[in-house]
Amino acid sequence: MSVLDVRGLTRSFGPVRALDGVDLTIADGEVLAVLGPSGCGKTTLLRTIAGFMPGDTGEVILDDRPVLVDGRSKVATRHRNVGYVPQEGALFPHLDVAANITFGLDRPERRRADIGELLELLDLDPSLARRSPHELSGGQQQRVAVARALARKPSLLLLDEPFSSLDASLREATGRAVVRAVRATGAAALLVTHDQNEALSLADVVAVMSAGRVVQVGAPLEVYGRPATPFVASFVGSGSVLPATITDGVADSVIGRFPVSGQAAGDVDLFVRPEQVRLDEAGEVEATVAGFDFYGHDACLHLSVGDHHEVLCRVRGDRVPGEGQRVRISVDGAATVFERAT
Repeated sequence: MSVLDVRGLTRSFGPVRALDGVDLTIADGEVLAVLGPSGCGKTTLLRTIAGFMPGDTGEVILDDRPVLVDGRSKVATRHRNVGYVPQEGALFPHLDVAANITFGLDRPERRRADIGELLELLDLDPSLARRSPHELSGGQQQRVAVARALARKPSLLLLDEPFSSLDASLREATGRAVVRAVRATGAAALLVTHDQNEALSLADVVAVMSAGRVVQVGAPLEVYGRPATPFVASFVGSGSVLPATITDGVADSVIGRFPVSGQAAGDVDLFVRPEQVRLDEAGEVEATVAGFDFYGHDACLHLSVGDHHEVLCRVRGDRVPGEGQRVRISVDGAATVFERAT
């Protein structure tokens, strides 16, 4: 059963088509990440689902109840049974944590709300209930904002890039805590983000948006491993695009000959992930290390192969060859095949 169905949703701002026929479904208890670059329409989609703005055409159905029909809102935001967490959390500075969490609840709901349980659900100490927002770290403030959204027991939680202002270590820990809390309550969640690592590590399903359209929906492993378009391939992770010719299921390229999946034939573009390219003393292709990006735990080599084609190769951080060094490489696994760009 689905908690959310979006069908043919459009929304324009003057000549700009922010949403261009969006279809999206979220199942009960599912965490779905909408991933895309700035300006692709993901926040407009979130705000339309929440009821903060109308659409032009299309439908939004929440818990089998149409809340937007033909682009027009039929159910007010407060009656949609959704929770909403903005980018900065938007806690009220004059209220303590407990009052922030129960803000907007009616009197019987406030009496029933277990502030301590909500805080513990988000890995926060219940003693924080009497603190003011300015006495909390950025990560704690975001978790309190999530607790406030969950206090109403929504069937769907809408998260608008809630971790983008946090540093890397806080972002990862806060993201994990929020997803655990959502799963514990049984709610579904829609997470909007431009961070591919966040989407791939936290969500059950990833929907990639570009120019107002959803261009691929699938499990994180599927979206990363079998991108549907060159845009998805390059935006979700990194890789090398190389010309090749396929004959009888075998690709002939500057990085060697190897089998490919599918029925493609003739001149194509291959997309190869950096982790598929291996330093291999027995490899049939020779390359030169033109440079590298070092990340500590690993590094991404920029290899010059053939007619100066740049090929990316991921290696362990303690096994980085020197710039200018000649190495041999091989390819592990099947490359993704796209029609040759014209």
